[in-house]
Amino acid sequence: MATPSSLPLCEKISRTSTAQRAIDVIILFLLLSLLVYRFLFLNDHGLTWLLAFLCESWFTFIWVLVMNIKWNPVGYKTYPDNLLPRVTELPSVDMFVTTTDSVLEPPIITINTMLSLMAVDYPAHKLACYVSDDGCSPLTFYSLVEASKFAKLWVPFCKKYNIQVRAPFKYFSDDSITFSEGSNWEFHQEWKMIKDEYELLCHKIEDAAQKSRPCDFTGEFAEFSNVERKSHPTIIKVIWENKEGLQDGLPHLVYVSREKRDKHPHHYKAGAMNVLYIMHGMSGIQGPHYDGTRCFHRRKIIYGLSPYTMESINEFGSSKELIESIAHALKGKKDPPDHLWDSIEAAHQVTKCDFEYSTNWGTELLGWRYGSTTEDVLTGLAIHKRGWRSVYCTPDPSAFLGCAPSGGSAAMTQQKRWATGMLEILLSQNCPIFAALFEKLQFRQCLAYLWLFSWGIRSIFELCYAALPVYCIITNCFFLPKVQEPTFYVLVALFVIYNLYTLSEYLGTGQSIQAWWNNQRMARITTMTAWFFGFLNVLLKLLRISENVFEVTKKDQSSDASNGDDAGRFTFDDSPIFVPGTTILLLHLTALVVSLLKLQPPADHDRHGSGLGEVLCSVWLVLCFWPFLKGLFGKEKHGIPISTICKSAALALLFLHLCRKTTTG
Repeated sequence: MATPSSLPLCEKISRTSTAQRAIDVIILFLLLSLLVYRFLFLNDHGLTWLLAFLCESWFTFIWVLVMNIKWNPVGYKTYPDNLLPRVTELPSVDMFVTTTDSVLEPPIITINTMLSLMAVDYPAHKLACYVSDDGCSPLTFYSLVEASKFAKLWVPFCKKYNIQVRAPFKYFSDDSITFSEGSNWEFHQEWKMIKDEYELLCHKIEDAAQKSRPCDFTGEFAEFSNVERKSHPTIIKVIWENKEGLQDGLPHLVYVSREKRDKHPHHYKAGAMNVLYIMHGMSGIQGPHYDGTRCFHRRKIIYGLSPYTMESINEFGSSKELIESIAHALKGKKDPPDHLWDSIEAAHQVTKCDFEYSTNWGTELLGWRYGSTTEDVLTGLAIHKRGWRSVYCTPDPSAFLGCAPSGGSAAMTQQKRWATGMLEILLSQNCPIFAALFEKLQFRQCLAYLWLFSWGIRSIFELCYAALPVYCIITNCFFLPKVQEPTFYVLVALFVIYNLYTLSEYLGTGQSIQAWWNNQRMARITTMTAWFFGFLNVLLKLLRISENVFEVTKKDQSSDASNGDDAGRFTFDDSPIFVPGTTILLLHLTALVVSLLKLQPPADHDRHGSGLGEVLCSVWLVLCFWPFLKGLFGKEKHGIPISTICKSAALALLFLHLCRKTTTG
């Protein structure tokens, strides 16, 4: 009979599929066949053939990186019920919530995140929730104070009735909750009371947001009276402290806003604290990358080394209290030695903007890493190159769900920021190739990071490949095999197999055909718009023309955001990020019209003109950019601004002029 100590806490489950591997190899074989075909006839064709060869070589390289990730995916099944019999005392857990802008990230989202964390199924005296506000917003602090009062009702309610969805705005928007005649009367009454209190809380926050001053700057709010968003002193407020150490009480709740000064660099989230297969695939190597949220870090990973050496004084800073607390954590002790109020003075010291000077915070794996707009991914890379592994946990029901930007502009801005930051890492001393050669990053994990960090570079090859059909149709040349050539069917097989394969992956995870098609289109749109601007950002930084700026994206305020008439519709604004996509669309529409009306110049006597392959490519790209086509005729936020259309039309005319010029010599 198994003893409690012998029962497993988790089980590693292989998700390897022989059929999947076979299809991956077939796609690779087709890509290599196409490259061989290009190479054999490279001298017989012009620049278009060479560009196609270079682009297809890049696509083949990317597919090799994808195969590396997908080759042996694994999952983990956890058994949390086996934990308590094995340990006498659970470790303390610090939970961090970060926010920057109370307009783009409304406080109602922040407080729902905080409330869901306060209500987790874990001993309350082992938890502490820290809300880091880079914007130093009195509205955010006011919302947290009011939400802490509601938490005294919400947390006991969740634990009493084992509520699984612990974010109130999501829980109360669930239409599946019904009360039959025989349902629990006590639960019904408490549910109604809690809902009324939550709606009252929302009204308070909404009313405060409408005012120039959300509250009177007296008492606890006095420190916010003269603050500026980009220049302010440290503000730390203990909103709630579990002084008695009650296991079923409320966790500690602390508001933190780091000092900001104009002449001191600020490191955003790091300073304050994918595709379908990426997580499970990387779990089969050294573990998934850290993307900034939805994860747990062990303290020894963040602290790095024991502070009992002379060098550690410089590494961790000059705060005696901080060094003692780190030593306490590295010894594996479960609880901090002091109450929160006793640590406020030390906390003010370590949150000053000059505290980290002459220390290794932000470098050498002390804390979150600096040096990129995707500091979270850089932190994950630093952890992996020290030899640590990460694990992707997928509980049922899903945990750590959040709000993402749904509008076209906000989504593109977020993708641009990611592409910028990851390309910065690739071109810096933190490149994963160096980590694989000189540190403990595994080779296959290095390849997985290369796939991730190459987003910005991929845009150049996709834009170039997207321009080839237009050029060939306008100039009446070709870069794709003719229908009568056997290689044409290699391309057809590649296109059909790849798309059916990705569709089967979506259906296999319970998603719809519509979801697959939306993601296919967005993959082309984001690559040729947002990722391209990410590439340009890094290029301008390398040329010392401009510096990258962390851009906060707007989040939806409620779970009902997707239920209106506008659900799923692409939105636009006058951002230049939409110019490349609009230009691509106009070019391919022009190419199709030219082909349909046979307005092409005569082909060279010794060469064939454009054919079916080029036309089908243009049709496919028009379908992928269908949201932009609708945007040409849309109104307000669903329409592309006239200024963007004019800029795109000018670029399209310039490209067409250059195409015509090449044919006339």
